Amino acid sequence: MAKKINRTKIYLVISILIVIFLPPFAKYQELHYKNKKLEERINSLKEENRQLAEEKRRLETDITYIEKKAREKMGVVRKDEIVLKEVPQKK
Repeated sequence: MAKKINRTKIYLVISILIVIFLPPFAKYQELHYKNKKLEERINSLKEENRQLAEEKRRLETDITYIEKKAREKMGVVRKDEIVLKEVPQKK
């Protein structure tokens, strides 16, 4: 009978500990997941920022890059250039 009472006490203590520590642990896991996602977002934004800084530098210093971008964006061609347009064939 004493063993049964001791087991009951052990189960009661374990149950109390679970009730006390499970909600904070679940909250910790949730915050850990959010933190990981935010760190990934920060890293992707840093990479995007690095690429934009590189493009800014090229636009400020590289005249051939500026010309290339202008041609792409506005469809500009040089004098005496011939523009070729590819037309898809019908089957």
